[in-house]
Amino acid sequence: MTDIAWIDLALASARPKALGALLRYFRDLDTAEEAFQEACLRAIRTWPEKGPPRDPTAWLIFVGRNSGIDAVRKRTKLQALPDEDVISDTEDAESDIAERLDDSNYRDDILRLLFICCHPDLPATQQIALALRIVSGLSVQQIARAFLVSESAMEQRITRAKARVANAGVPFETPSSEERAERLSIVSTMIYLIFNEGYSHADPKQEAATFSDEAIRLARLMLHIFPAEPELMGLLALMLLQISRRPARFSAEGEIVLLEDQDRSLWNQPFINEALALLDKALRHRRPGPYQLQAAIAAIHSRAKRAEDTDWVEIDLLYRALERVQPSPVVTLNRAVVVSKLHGPQQALDLIDPLGEKLGGYFYYHGLRGGLLKQLGLSRQAREAFDHAIALAHSAAEAAHIRRQIDKMQEEPTQPIAN
Repeated sequence: MTDIAWIDLALASARPKALGALLRYFRDLDTAEEAFQEACLRAIRTWPEKGPPRDPTAWLIFVGRNSGIDAVRKRTKLQALPDEDVISDTEDAESDIAERLDDSNYRDDILRLLFICCHPDLPATQQIALALRIVSGLSVQQIARAFLVSESAMEQRITRAKARVANAGVPFETPSSEERAERLSIVSTMIYLIFNEGYSHADPKQEAATFSDEAIRLARLMLHIFPAEPELMGLLALMLLQISRRPARFSAEGEIVLLEDQDRSLWNQPFINEALALLDKALRHRRPGPYQLQAAIAAIHSRAKRAEDTDWVEIDLLYRALERVQPSPVVTLNRAVVVSKLHGPQQALDLIDPLGEKLGGYFYYHGLRGGLLKQLGLSRQAREAFDHAIALAHSAAEAAHIRRQIDKMQEEPTQPIAN
């Protein structure tokens, strides 16, 4: 008798691989998803009684493929497949599929599946929703709760995303090495979007907070099938370093605790150790990319036993390198925090003032600017910047943090934002 909890875990683990293979076979996302769901239902019915197959993923692919063919034939009024007892005798076929799962088809199936979910024609919110639904298998209800929308609205969002993908004519041929590198970059961006969607939530019990864990799981999956990619190592290291601080980022009352004020004994040391090992391995490839540089910055914070031990000079050098590799006003904004530590608030303010046009709608820009003006004793200008920040806050915790800065306008300021 097979434990139902084990079956659930096996189905979740096999999902990306099996669904990717079915997508390659049917070249239609809805058909592949329906075929996989039917295979899962059959697994739930038969595995508890007969025991699990030797290779659950191969079994799901084979049964799902035959189920999908049967469904397509019925829709086109062609002859149906034989009875289930006949098609379930899959001993040889499963072995063949299992052998082929280890070759390049398997890697490209996973990459194609993720690439479809983050197709450039889709807005970021649809990319995240589609990936969570298709790749991770979260229910529409779970995703809707996380995005604070109704279930019907999320269903429509996912349906529209699927329609856009279908109309975009996504290629199913095996990608070249150049195309694979481009897809890896796009997929990495989507995974990090999912991570940030969860990381920005204060309460780890909230539905969206689990997105960070799911993003880490997807990054581990990608690194498993592309083990020599240093940027994937950097991405996973960055997320592990950031999530290691989750227990200390917010007070018991849900208030933001800045990085320099966090209780570092609460940081998850096993995550930090894993991330540092990954980062060291990535940097040995001598192909530094944006995720590796960001992870290196986070690693300096993680290695500092106390906030005052932070090597701000090294962080400044890394931010300068990041500006060269990936020029962005947000990167410059983050470097301004370092400049304020090394050279004072005026130089930091001079650095970010030219960014106002590009970052005028960005909460952190106004929050940092208000903090710098406050340090310079320019209370009226600081209050205006803080008011802008409150209007752009994404959460009650962010707004409350800025209000506390206003309340303490006459006191010695603390650095905003870096949490």
